[in-house]
Amino acid sequence: MKTRIDLTAEQIAHLAGLVEGRISTHQSVLEQHSHDESAFVPVLPSAVVMVQSTEEVSAVLAYCNSEKIPVVAFGAGTSLEGHVVPLHGGVSVDLSNMEKIIEVRPDDLCVRVEPGVHRMALNAKLANEGLFFSVDPGADATIGGMCATGAAGTTTVRYGSMRENVMALTAVLADGTVINTGRATRKLSAGYDLTRLLIGSEGTLAVITEVTLRVFGIPEKMAAAVVRFPHLTDGVAAATAIVKMGIAVARCEFLDAKCIKYLNSYDSLTLVEAPTLFFEFHGSPRGVEEDAMSVQEIVREFDGTDFEWTSEENQRRKLWSARHNSHWATLAAHPGKKSVSTDMAVPLSRLAEAVALAERTLSQHSFPHSILGHVADGNFHCQIITDPAIKGQTEEIRKVVSEITFKIIAMGGTCTGEHGIGAGKIDSLVSETGAEAVDVMRSIKKALDPNGILNPGKIFTLAD
Repeated sequence: MKTRIDLTAEQIAHLAGLVEGRISTHQSVLEQHSHDESAFVPVLPSAVVMVQSTEEVSAVLAYCNSEKIPVVAFGAGTSLEGHVVPLHGGVSVDLSNMEKIIEVRPDDLCVRVEPGVHRMALNAKLANEGLFFSVDPGADATIGGMCATGAAGTTTVRYGSMRENVMALTAVLADGTVINTGRATRKLSAGYDLTRLLIGSEGTLAVITEVTLRVFGIPEKMAAAVVRFPHLTDGVAAATAIVKMGIAVARCEFLDAKCIKYLNSYDSLTLVEAPTLFFEFHGSPRGVEEDAMSVQEIVREFDGTDFEWTSEENQRRKLWSARHNSHWATLAAHPGKKSVSTDMAVPLSRLAEAVALAERTLSQHSFPHSILGHVADGNFHCQIITDPAIKGQTEEIRKVVSEITFKIIAMGGTCTGEHGIGAGKIDSLVSETGAEAVDVMRSIKKALDPNGILNPGKIFTLAD
């Protein structure tokens, strides 16, 4: 699929009949569904279809498949790799009205939800049962979108990513066929793992319409800590050592001095503008204190100073709210600009080297940038500022990012730890996995979506 597909009046009328008139071609609605939080150029869909059930998704996909109309599933639009940009026009299927929390099962530590449920709303509901859903990418994303991108985030080091926390799915294939994958059981060895196949497939294989998630009991005690370092690599090395010592940190985030500067301005904080580690500890009161003291001892060996920790809830929330605002704080510091965000991950033994490589390479260019990440699991991000008004600048930045990425892959790392491939890392995926593996992915895509209608132009290009 290489050309833009615009719908005819007859096709729009037919789709409207499938969803009781919940279809829009208004300019403002099309613009809302033309982009995500990335720096990719927006592309308008021909129409936005607002679905409310698995049955409606099935009917819409079946019709679009018969008419060879491209379909892009849309949740909250918070992705960072152009996932929801409808590169070939067609239909944007908006799942935000599918926001029911269908069933909370405290005794089974799981919850069943529709894909349009937002992460924060889910945790507000679960808190009534003393539970929480652990995956925390920062943005208040929808569960369906988090499944599609294989989201992770700040708590992965302790609780795992979406791949570890999705137990079962209901999904609709390109031809409208509805499938159920997985079970709400702790163990499962029945056939191919279709659940894990769909997690991280970026809407290219199916549209997810129901999700069963693993949840956890809210810890008895939580505490947060900060510590500063003289150099970027000192903090990264300290985080690696803490993980190797087996200390059960719930979160361990690194922010360089520029990130701290942006957060101070955006969130009215007074943090010292220096390379900084943020920690969070979960457990019993005594266990949390012991973990904090162990971390304090380790960071001293890496010239960490000004170690502060608190179990006061408001202070803890304020600290992590600021961390989650880092993307928007960076953009606020550069009005009118956009951010190109990298998402590389390496084996822990190569992390300090990888971060130093990224910093050294970016410092050779004039683009404003900062570095942060979930360093306890080897994943870090470079946020690079681009000015859309300067022709060719974003493409130049992407070339620099590719240069760094290919070196990271050569270290045994990956081009994406949690954001996904989207439209921007197609060449990196080939470099990372090899052409043969990508051909296998293409074969799976063709088997499930032979007409190539589901999110075309993402993850890889389809052979003619």
